[in-house]
Amino acid sequence: MCKKTKEELQTLVNKATAGDKKALETLVTDVQDIVFNLSLRMLGTFADAEDATQDILLKMITHLSSFRGDSSFTTWVFSIAVNHLKNYKKHMFANYPLRFEYYGDDIENGKIQDVPDLTQNVEKDILAEELKMSCTNVMLQCLDMESRCIFILGTMFKLDSRIAGNILEMTLEAYRQRLSRIRKKMADFLGQYCGEYGSGRCKCKNRVNYAIQNHRINPQKLDYITAAEIPLETILDVKNAMEDIDGLSQNFLFCKSYQSPGRMKHLIRELLESTQFSIIQNS
Repeated sequence: MCKKTKEELQTLVNKATAGDKKALETLVTDVQDIVFNLSLRMLGTFADAEDATQDILLKMITHLSSFRGDSSFTTWVFSIAVNHLKNYKKHMFANYPLRFEYYGDDIENGKIQDVPDLTQNVEKDILAEELKMSCTNVMLQCLDMESRCIFILGTMFKLDSRIAGNILEMTLEAYRQRLSRIRKKMADFLGQYCGEYGSGRCKCKNRVNYAIQNHRINPQKLDYITAAEIPLETILDVKNAMEDIDGLSQNFLFCKSYQSPGRMKHLIRELLESTQFSIIQNS
């Protein structure tokens, strides 16, 4: 993402709302990775994140004329995305919500030794890495929706507390207190159970076949391993380190950013070129 001044962004918005498709495509391209990564962390799976990202970008496009420049453009997009995702019911975990108690019990008591080899000739180290990234992401689903928003905005996107609080309609003090409590809860769980990021007994390599059996990873569809990892700084103007309000920042370095999948970019380009989009723009 090429960093733009406030004036440059406002010019792009004005051109886009006036029907300039190139300006609109630039705006969409600049924020689609932000929206995808937020959706991925909020919803837990690549497939659900892709669907939600398209919905959010469409909502952004159709509300573009309401942007007044009172906040930064990315903050405005974050607000649209957060409000959409907090009410999103089409993702897998909406029907099967998780709790830390269930996740911990599965780690302690899952019959991993009873599962045959299901790796389908894919190297176990590769599958273990896929499971590690998937597991830490799915773990976020153990938080309620608002807590998840708070954690992701503060820990992954490293948003300034005042900006994040405004997006979530919380005071600065309330946001910082909630963020600290939630990060402690996540760190305690990792410390107790996870052998990759804590001192727990769970090792991803030992649970690969169990994870395949329970449809948590698919050897033929490795989303995290095949995704292009990108520095957060390339898509968002962030501070150099997570806000150290509780001394736990180093516990969450697994919160990586990914380039939105190529197939999703293709679908977005089709939308921008479609007759349906012209109807939306003129409505």
